[in-house]
Amino acid sequence: MAGVRLHVLKLWLRTNAILAVAIMGFLCLFWGALFRQTDNIGALSVWVVDFDGQAPFTSTTPFVGPFVKRAIQEIVDAGGAPGYTFASPGDFDNDPLRVRKSVYDFHAWAAVVINPNATALLEAAVRNGNSSYDPLGACQIIYNSARDQTTSSSYIVPSMTILQKRVVSDFGRAWIPHLLDSNMTTSDMNIATSPQAISPGIEFSVYDLRPFGPPIATPAVSIGLIYLIIISFFSFTFFLPIHMKYLSPKGHPPLKFAQLIAWRYIATVSSYFLLSLVYSFVSLAFQMPMDRPHGSHIWPTRNPNRYGRGTFVVYWMLNWVGMTAFGLASENMAMLLGTPWTALWLIFWVISNVATGFYALELAPRFYYWGYAWPMHNIVECTRAILFDLHPRIGLNFGILFAWCGIGTILFPLCCYYMRWNTARVKRNAARAEEAWHQQMEKQNETPTRLARITTLGSRREGETMRRRETGNSGALPRKTGSKMEKLRAFRIC
Repeated sequence: MAGVRLHVLKLWLRTNAILAVAIMGFLCLFWGALFRQTDNIGALSVWVVDFDGQAPFTSTTPFVGPFVKRAIQEIVDAGGAPGYTFASPGDFDNDPLRVRKSVYDFHAWAAVVINPNATALLEAAVRNGNSSYDPLGACQIIYNSARDQTTSSSYIVPSMTILQKRVVSDFGRAWIPHLLDSNMTTSDMNIATSPQAISPGIEFSVYDLRPFGPPIATPAVSIGLIYLIIISFFSFTFFLPIHMKYLSPKGHPPLKFAQLIAWRYIATVSSYFLLSLVYSFVSLAFQMPMDRPHGSHIWPTRNPNRYGRGTFVVYWMLNWVGMTAFGLASENMAMLLGTPWTALWLIFWVISNVATGFYALELAPRFYYWGYAWPMHNIVECTRAILFDLHPRIGLNFGILFAWCGIGTILFPLCCYYMRWNTARVKRNAARAEEAWHQQMEKQNETPTRLARITTLGSRREGETMRRRETGNSGALPRKTGSKMEKLRAFRIC
């Protein structure tokens, strides 16, 4: 018994040590992806393009554009701001709509545009008393929340809100002195006709090119995709006993191993085909829009779909290829690792994909840039492009997923042969270990170790006492007594 206790104690300690190291490593992988997000906010590029002072109003000295750029520079100098980049109008062919197209094409997370001739139009409204002047026509902010609703709501939108408040609140105090310095009296300002040209003077029109919604879209591009991994992983344990029936059939010869490999692969991929259809039906059942035409690249559009009425089919094919990429990797690792270590693989596979797929890698340390090649990142990006008609990188996303499927297909037969060899090896080693175990137990019973003597001290004493009693009682004769109790006691001793 002492040997069993020692053996169990060693296995218990070893298993806890392995689990502790694995849990620490895997969870640190997830925590680390979010650890430096605030410090890396500068990686979120934001265009700042000043079109103020363009022809035909070149005679007017720009004031709005330089004022907004100074305010942005002060925000940047204070720290904690996105990566504002001051670009020239010539980089966009002097067309503000091309700036919007640049945001749509993922060249920047957002853009701040000072509209052409903002100063000239504002000053003319003051001088001429233009009551139709709209301060919202001076500047514009463009972003794309469907690209990543978490990053947009956490960093882009708050930064743009801070910028708007700062510019609008400070502009009036600078604009009126500027007018007075321009030889304009208060009677020339036509405050009664166009007061909005004095205060606030300018404001920002906000354009969210692809608003994120409806709420049911959240699981389709985030947490719901974890179930693709889980379903594909557990298909191995569900279907393996079914496949193994070919090796021990009744009434006909067993299937050749190469044929079994082909059957397993075809059956597995076919199962992914059907299960991915069921998964895709869930989003459709809860009325995720999948039949709308695609939208404009420069104007806000709510819930456009990339492929119109064919969106669901493309969405299904993406889930099928993604599940195949996840599943073949899990199948191969399950055959290589065996139980119970496949559970650790599932934890790693889920955490590594979640850490690199659900959060903007621009905000993560460079260590995580391998996530661009991970399946989940490409599935999430492609799903957003399909459901929200975002900038198409579908060819790249599908290409990476097909690469995972190809590698998994090549390794699949090799892992099958390894599993067969390893299973036979484990059986041989188990038989040898059992024989060695029995020999060790017999040896310990004959010559117990110090640990055995310590751990079985109480049981050894009890055993010796019982043996002495049995030895002593075997030679004793019961004495005659007249009492029934004494006779019963003598009978029990005998």
